Parts: sequence; structure tokens; C-alpha cells
Amino acid sequence: MLVIRNIGELFVGDGRSIRNVSLRIENGRILDFGAEGEESLDAGGGAVIPGLIDSHTHLVFAGSRSDEFVMRAKGMSYLEIARAGGGISRTVEAVRKASLEELVAFALPRLARMLSYGVTTVEVKSGYGLTVVDEIKMLLAVRKLQELRSVELVPTYLGAHTIPPEYRDRREAYVDLVVSDELMGWVAAEGLAEFVDVFCEESAFTVEESRRILEAGKKRGLGPRIHADQITQMGASRLAAEVGCVSADHLERIDEGGIAALRSAGVIAGLLPGCSFYLGVAQAPARRLLDSGVPVAFATNYNPGSSMVESLPLVLSIACTQMRVTPSEALVGATATAAPQSRSVALEAASGLDLRNVLAEPSEHRGRKAVRIVEVPGTSAETIAILPDSAFEDGTIELELAGGRACGSSSRVARHGSSCTGPSSPRSSSRT
Repeated sequence: MLVIRNIGELFVGDGRSIRNVSLRIENGRILDFGAEGEESLDAGGGAVIPGLIDSHTHLVFAGSRSDEFVMRAKGMSYLEIARAGGGISRTVEAVRKASLEELVAFALPRLARMLSYGVTTVEVKSGYGLTVVDEIKMLLAVRKLQELRSVELVPTYLGAHTIPPEYRDRREAYVDLVVSDELMGWVAAEGLAEFVDVFCEESAFTVEESRRILEAGKKRGLGPRIHADQITQMGASRLAAEVGCVSADHLERIDEGGIAALRSAGVIAGLLPGCSFYLGVAQAPARRLLDSGVPVAFATNYNPGSSMVESLPLVLSIACTQMRVTPSEALVGATATAAPQSRSVALEAASGLDLRNVLAEPSEHRGRKAVRIVEVPGTSAETIAILPDSAFEDGTIELELAGGRACGSSSRVARHGSSCTGPSSPRSSSRT
């Protein structure tokens, strides 16, 4: 049993908090508020929040595209760089040359840094292999990373990221490969992915190609997600609603009809403020989406070309300063709203205090799961967006479920990538 005491503010989702409480946790579940236990951690009056969920990343990749940053600074657009042989295709070439072991080695320090920012669940896409062997290699790398790190990883099959060069004149043949038993069927059968995703865009896949891919994934038990309305408006957000996607991500070019469609279908708007910030383009209309009743999640979109941003707290700060989102709304978008984009276990992990249906009395939260919790310095959970670079510098507590029991550690463990390795003993490992 573990007690976290002296909590100044306990963030419980939807913008509300419980103040001046303690948590008693056993076997990963909240037993009570305000009690002593055999193991006790002092929050020092700080704020305690669910572990952050980065619900859209391209964490596994090889190679560098830093020169493309310079190209954009000189005036070239994302599409112009892609048409000149840069962009996704360039990373595809590097990933194909890399071994599985190299992909894992490249990703490990990135993952450690994400943990240092309070992120305890990370969605990771394939999409830089675009062959049977290389897409599976990427997803096997995600599986290996899960074995090596305590962060919850949620794999997504993104074979439909772009048309690879060898299929440029045979689009239909490539779509056939993406949905084939040999690739999509094997990925689903082996449990290598939870979701299927597609980049529905002028430079990638048409609406009808995207529909075919998403429907094929649904038939195989993969949750559908879509990159929608990022660069051009071609009806991708409407497609998301028609297919019943879990989320439609990007949405920089969404129109009123798309907003209405997402709201009616209950599709999550997965917004990526760091991407627009990095590319120097207009942000998605977060305020309009929220005011229209569309659930909004925020993620880094960490990738080697259009969003080299690993810090989810920084992304939340960008959402506040450039999208007119409040710190509380931003935090909900990186916990409760982001959880369905991960999977049911992540939803339980993020909603230890019933984040989606907050009840007024602490006693109502008894029995809720409390799998991953982090503490931020200061007395307000909103510190994470207001001071994104220092939010986890001091005295962070990370709580995880390990071996069927809750275990904890303190003294900057998130900054140093702490994880539980046994039934009750925490382990610290240095940042790499």
C-alpha cells in the first residue's frame, strides 16, 4: 500500500480539482483519501496530475532532416520540399536502411526525455517503412521499446503515410498492399497495432483511398484514426465522421462543415500545436472546436521533419498562447480527452479519478484505477502549461502499477526516468 500525502491540488479532469488531500493506493486502485500507509510519499503541497498522454507521435525513425528546417526558413513550403524529394520519403529511405536494433537504440533516449516531461503514455506510429518487412520492423521496434521502458506505448499502423517511390505510378497496387493479409492482416493478427491511420492529403491519399484503408482496418479490429485537413481542405474530417474514427488529427484547414461532422459523430479533434509552431503556419481552430462541443486532445506529433518537439508541456503552453486555450483545457486535452486515442488500459490509467465523469465527493473515487500519476512543483496543476520548461525539474513523484502492486519514488524521478522494476522496489536510471 502506498500513501501520497500533503497534496495541494489533485487534478481530476474537466478543469476541476480536489485540494488538500492524501491518496491511499493499493494494487493500483484508490482505496481512500487521507490515511497512513506502510510506504508514504510527501507531495510537499504540490499539485498531482494523471500522467500525460502523448496521443500522436512518430517516435521511431532514423536519419535527420534538419536541412529542411533551413529550407522552410528560406521560404519553401512543406509540399515543395516533399516534391523535391524531401519530407516523409527521405525518412523512409533512412528507416529502410536501419536495423530493428538501431531503430530501438535511436528511440530510447527520445522516450526517456518524454518521460522526463511527465508523459507516461505515448502513441507511436509506423509509416516510415512502407514495405511489408519495414512496416513490421517499425512495429516490432515499438514492442521492444515497451519491454525496455515503463512508459505505456500504443502502436498504430500507418502504412498509408505516403505513396513510396516504387509505387508512384501504381497507386492502387500500393493501397492493395496496405490492406493486404500479408501486411495489415499480419499486423492485426500478431497484435502489433491498436489502431490504423492514414494521411488523407493532396500529397498522400485521396478520400476514397483513405476510406478503403480505414474500413479494412476496422474489419480487422483496428481502431480508425486519420491525418485530416492539414494542408488542404478535401473533406477528410467529414470522412472521419462517416467512418467513425476515434480521432481526426491536425485539422489546420478544417471548415465549419467538418466541425459539425466531428461534433455529431463524437470524433476527437487531435490538435498538434507544436507542428504549426515548427512549420510557421496557422494553428488549428482549437477555440472554435471547443466552443462547438468537439472534444479536443493535444499531442506533440514528434517527428523528424515537421515537429521536432518532444515536450508535451511545451505543446500545451503553445496551445494556450496561440490557440486561446486555457491551461486547464490544455491539461484535460493531454489526459482525459487523449485517453481514447490510446486504448482502454490507457483510459483507465489516465482516468484514475474518473476524469471523464468527475464526481463532487472524494469518496466516490474509491476503487478507481490510479496507475500513473505525476506531481508538478507548485500548488497548481496549471503550472505545467504556464512554466513548461521547469514544470518537472523538482520533486516529481511518479506512481506506476508494477507486478500487480503500486510502487512509488520521489526526488525528481520523472526528470531522471524512474520506473518500477519489481513488485515494490523503484529503480532510477539516468537520462540518456
